[in-house]
Amino acid sequence: MKVVILAGGRGTRLGRVGEKIPKPMVKIGRYPILSHIVQIYRDQGFDDFIIATGYKRETIDQWAADYKKREGLDIQCVFTGEDAQTGARLGRIQSLVGPTFMMTYGDGVSDVDLKQLVSYHKSMKPLITLTAVRPLARFGSLRFNSSGTITGFHEKSQAAEGWINGGFMVIESQILALIDKQNDACNFEKDILPEIAETNNLNAYFHTGFWQCMDTSRDIELLCELCEEGAPWLTK
Repeated sequence: MKVVILAGGRGTRLGRVGEKIPKPMVKIGRYPILSHIVQIYRDQGFDDFIIATGYKRETIDQWAADYKKREGLDIQCVFTGEDAQTGARLGRIQSLVGPTFMMTYGDGVSDVDLKQLVSYHKSMKPLITLTAVRPLARFGSLRFNSSGTITGFHEKSQAAEGWINGGFMVIESQILALIDKQNDACNFEKDILPEIAETNNLNAYFHTGFWQCMDTSRDIELLCELCEEGAPWLTK
């Protein structure tokens, strides 16, 4: 089964780091986060990758060439436009993915059980199954008594946050016909997923284990700290 990684975005919220390199090339420990994402899939038996590139694509092209040479892995980079949104990027690799494929973003890691995700998708038979996750709350919360006196603190918790789209999807390629691939502004999350949801063909696979995205410089610091502690997103 093909694995598509959307890796064309700019790291606009990463400060100066995001101005120099594509967001998926930001290093977590010794390696770009894109390497970590590929390893998540490889550890679970998925090894056929399509990288949808965009901003500063030459950097990712070179990474892929080096990775393929070193690891003997099947990685195909496809330029999908400098400023294309996620929907347009998916539409532009339509002919390469086969009837069912996996997809995730180039800025998030998780210890989700990918084989179980695929099995769940096949059993439920929706058009799309996405991994629903609960991110850690950004801040701890206060505990009060009835008079307003602070009596303690709640630590950051996953349970305090609602479920969100964590990526790591299984997709039936027929949905790509809904995408206007000529329109750079076509956004998969805003334009396509709601349309699929209206037909009751969008399922959630609930994952309560580790998940973390890389949206800010603080996220980079957190992921680097976790990497030093053993990278909880890697299952081997």
